[in-house]
Amino acid sequence: MEALSERQETILALIVHRYIDAAQPVGSRWLVEQYHLGVSPATVRNEMATLTEAGLLRQPHTSAGRIPTEQGYRYFVRRLLGETELPADERRLISHQFHQARGAINEWVQLAASVLARHSRVASVVTAPHAERAIFKHLELINTRGNQVLMVLVLLGGVVQQELLSLASTFEQSELSQTAQKITMAAMGKSSREVAALVEEFKGLHAEILLLVASVMMRVDGLAAGDIVRDGLTNFLGEPEFADVNSARTALRLFEERGFLDEVVAEALDTTSVGTVQVVIGGEGYWKELENCSIVLARYGAPGLATGALGVLGPTRMAYGRTISAVRYVAGLMSDLVIETFAGQGNSGLTQ
Repeated sequence: MEALSERQETILALIVHRYIDAAQPVGSRWLVEQYHLGVSPATVRNEMATLTEAGLLRQPHTSAGRIPTEQGYRYFVRRLLGETELPADERRLISHQFHQARGAINEWVQLAASVLARHSRVASVVTAPHAERAIFKHLELINTRGNQVLMVLVLLGGVVQQELLSLASTFEQSELSQTAQKITMAAMGKSSREVAALVEEFKGLHAEILLLVASVMMRVDGLAAGDIVRDGLTNFLGEPEFADVNSARTALRLFEERGFLDEVVAEALDTTSVGTVQVVIGGEGYWKELENCSIVLARYGAPGLATGALGVLGPTRMAYGRTISAVRYVAGLMSDLVIETFAGQGNSGLTQ
């Protein structure tokens, strides 16, 4: 779309801001009186008519003011919004909350969902960080009975896999412990393929265990992203756009259906670099289910280590500046935690 004049952009931005706040059509006289635009209501009405013809505004009723269209929101977000930041006191509060939650990965994810729902005032969606490939960290072999052995495999980032093995022979606990220690020293920091390649260097029990370890790691490599955590559904359904039963039912289905959320999150992970915020307004041809809704997503983590996605889902009448800044800031905090943990830095002691 061709750029608007400065006055047209000002009027569009004021209408978007007012409609986001009040959910009521905005009239020309109100704009002139409220913002002292220095022109007559008739001039503003003419500009509003031009914006309506361009598809950026619409008039819900003949005598009503104007409200933004999906195209108007897109123009506003991409050309008029600019860079925004959460207030410093909010950033400090969120940072303090994350610092206190440095315990388990699921605590981060739950906290991120809660923070985004509260600060964006709509619904939030967060996926747990998922290692792009399994990296060996530690192995334990525990004798149970007869030739059955419990294999406890710890991967980088705290992911734990347990397998009950039936070995060809019976082994004492001391021999199992020595085997686990030797494999740990040889396989530390290696990928599934690198662990499989070690089999040629060992024989007997060591080779047998290494094959099993490599098999488990390859299975982990193929796993999809972890659980999706949601929060703020009441914020979402409390918006005027979802007051009728059918709209509320559609919103609830979008929020609760794992298949749809998986598709949206996968798109964010595939096409968005870490830290970049993606704004999808009214579906934009991707997801018809998002008509009358918007989603703001960001990928977090560290490529090569682990990544996840987080974002918010709400009506197109969303406070985009505040929402984008909240998503960007929380994604940055989550990325720092992932790097610290999955790169083995610090003493966060995070567990799955």
